[in-house]
Amino acid sequence: MVSVKRGRTGHAITLRDKVVVITGGGRGIGLATAELLQERGARVVLGDIDEEVVGKAAANLGCEGYPLDVTSDESFAAFLDRVDKEFGRFDVLINNAGIMPTGPFLEFSDSLIKRNFEIDLLAVVRGSRLAARRMVERGDGQIVNVASVAGLVPLPGLSIYSAAKAGVIAFSEALDGELSMQGVRVLTVMPNFTKTGLIDGLQTTALMPPIEPDDVARQIVQSIETNRDRVVIPKQSMATLGWMVTPRFLKNIYGRRFGFDSMFMAYDQDKRSKYLERVTRS
Repeated sequence: MVSVKRGRTGHAITLRDKVVVITGGGRGIGLATAELLQERGARVVLGDIDEEVVGKAAANLGCEGYPLDVTSDESFAAFLDRVDKEFGRFDVLINNAGIMPTGPFLEFSDSLIKRNFEIDLLAVVRGSRLAARRMVERGDGQIVNVASVAGLVPLPGLSIYSAAKAGVIAFSEALDGELSMQGVRVLTVMPNFTKTGLIDGLQTTALMPPIEPDDVARQIVQSIETNRDRVVIPKQSMATLGWMVTPRFLKNIYGRRFGFDSMFMAYDQDKRSKYLERVTRS
């Protein structure tokens, strides 16, 4: 059982010797979180669709890494079954795998739209259900779903990404309400845009600078340990929530002045196409 020291309810949790599973763990936020979790004494298992990448990441960290296709019920179930077989159980699942298509909505292919929702939303639902069934049965566990500030503050060029991440936020908060009385907690993580492959080729603005994966990892781990139900990273991003109630004409003015209306519509075509080729191929 996860050790409880005091109480979202206000409980604090020790991660030492706990088994933590991370999807999309071969790079970016997933890998940074894995490194910090190991420093905390957790036993980490990485899952990633890129078998070579996850194998190298696991070897470098000295942990386990298995191939995982989060869009497949069979692959996800087999992945968690393997963790159960090797470790006896897992205490925390971090649904981190994600992609970020950017650009004009009318230029997205049907296959890219489908893949966006399969990975960014349905995979979170899939992983949460598979984990929750195990956790509810024993009355203990934690699910961490990585969404995005984009799910709260949608911007031009992020139509399908924002829609998927908004779905993750709503799903996670509703699920937390369902499962918390059964001993299972659901944490919703909403990071600002992060310096990973997701922003390759994009032009960021001074008012919305990208953050480091290590900063996101630190907040994820602290939020798990302190049993929080949601976290926006960095805290200053909370100020952007005023955007949700800003009148349209002011959004247009601010968007043009500060670049919000173009940062995800205009980008380095070569760098962006390489990123999209990788995430649609794998």
